[in-house]
Amino acid sequence: MTGSRGDPAISASLPPATEVTEATPLIGNGSQPKATAAVADEERTVLAAEVSPARLWLIMGTSWIGVFIGAIDSTVFATLSSPIASEFKSGSIFSWLATAYLISNAACQPISGRLTDIFGRGPGLVFSNLAFAAGNLICALATDQYVMIFGRVVAGIGGGGLMAISTFLGTDLVPLRKRGVVQGIGNICYGSGAMLGGIFGGFVNDHTAMGWRLAFFALVPPSLISAVLVGILVRVPPKQSDKSYLSRIDFGGVILTVGFLVSLLLGLNAGGNLVPWLHPLPIAAVSTSVVLFVAFWIWESRALQPIIPVRLLLDRTVAAACFANLVATMAMMQVIFYTPMYLQVKGYSATNAGATLLASSAGVAGCSVSSGLIMKKTGKYYSLGVSVTSMFALGIAGLGLAGLATLDGESPYWRVPVSLFLAGGGYGSLLTVTVLACIAAVDHSQQAVVTSATYLARGLGGTVGITAASAVYQNILKSHLWARFGDEPGAADIIRRVRDDLEEIGKLPPGWYDGVMLSFMEAFRGVWFMMFGLVIMAVFFMTLLRQHTLHSTLSRTSSD
Repeated sequence: MTGSRGDPAISASLPPATEVTEATPLIGNGSQPKATAAVADEERTVLAAEVSPARLWLIMGTSWIGVFIGAIDSTVFATLSSPIASEFKSGSIFSWLATAYLISNAACQPISGRLTDIFGRGPGLVFSNLAFAAGNLICALATDQYVMIFGRVVAGIGGGGLMAISTFLGTDLVPLRKRGVVQGIGNICYGSGAMLGGIFGGFVNDHTAMGWRLAFFALVPPSLISAVLVGILVRVPPKQSDKSYLSRIDFGGVILTVGFLVSLLLGLNAGGNLVPWLHPLPIAAVSTSVVLFVAFWIWESRALQPIIPVRLLLDRTVAAACFANLVATMAMMQVIFYTPMYLQVKGYSATNAGATLLASSAGVAGCSVSSGLIMKKTGKYYSLGVSVTSMFALGIAGLGLAGLATLDGESPYWRVPVSLFLAGGGYGSLLTVTVLACIAAVDHSQQAVVTSATYLARGLGGTVGITAASAVYQNILKSHLWARFGDEPGAADIIRRVRDDLEEIGKLPPGWYDGVMLSFMEAFRGVWFMMFGLVIMAVFFMTLLRQHTLHSTLSRTSSD
């Protein structure tokens, strides 16, 4: 079954000599000799013709609608996680409410690269928008935490595609030298959505009769509108092959990826939270995840058309960029989820806690597009990447000085948004730099799957980061509360209620408040120390990048 070439006005087929096949070497600068069509059923990449600026922005704009609403969803939930957990009395499984979205998101992003290579970017965006709308509708109507978790899984499937496919589109249509600017503008859409999400989520929770449910209802209509628009406008053709669609899907890789993520998160979440760490459940789950990861690596290294060609990681730049994405996203997701919770423990409303995330989102938007402009002008990314990751580390250090990594619950509020701006700016720029570095390090035919590799690293980082932080936070909080109040009458019930519902802090018996607040601050201190260690690792990985050429044409034939 041969794939369609799509709209000729958007992507014209190049002469046979410039067609790229799956037999083309994976690592290179795009100028190596082209492989001959010795195997009839090999996939053939049709390089897109450069389109007019107006047409480009129209196409990218439709995809950025999905990025915008996906970003709203991420910060809506970060702001509302405590009220939602409190309503369902499920604070002890807080990490599942957060990571259900991230599990499916992490699994979907690498899959979306391969599937949209086969079926096309447009159909992929339509499906992602519909799944995202369905997931948020389920969340809005949820009657218990289990339905809520299911809704987050469905929304995560859609959200993963919305974020990743827009990046693939930019790579299809924009030369590498200009790619950073387009990525930066996409990050502005992400940052704008994240800004609106935090404030909107807190506002509807505090000031509307429907409360937090309205925040999820409101995301459904724009998702449906976006599905219609991308279905009409996005016509970038898929790779061509004489093989059937199903035979080109790496089902084994999909199953192993999902199995690895779910088993890993089950073990990390259960250990010390639902059951002791030495209980058979976390031991078996983590052990299974290790086995599945090894199986995934072996399978993908032998698959004819893998979702993630693991041999790409043999390139130092690709490996370093993926590991930097992994640890940096672990740290950033901990910032996004635990800063609002910290502020709400200190007595701030959900609206004010959400507004604090504005600073991080502004940093992401402003600094990432600035990084794109710098790379467009200089054609270089190495020094820039190390510098912006160091700025990220400075922001995390600032959060510690603001009181989050100390026992001082009375630190000035203004230090928090300043630190969040630096952290967000450094993280947003890191994402822009690492995507370009990876794409520049491989052949044109592999740019979607290598981009998927960075998204898999981010997704894994987000899931592991939130789950690990939750394990640290809950274990420290639980142990310190028991150490201080274990001998008090009714201690078991009061400690359980405080861990499940932050509103219970205002209902404590006499003599409990100071000790409870100190226990919370000690739990936050553990999270922020872990966060700082992760961002230092990100700086190290960024120093391992190699500088590759950022070409000015899609065919990568220019000498600049």
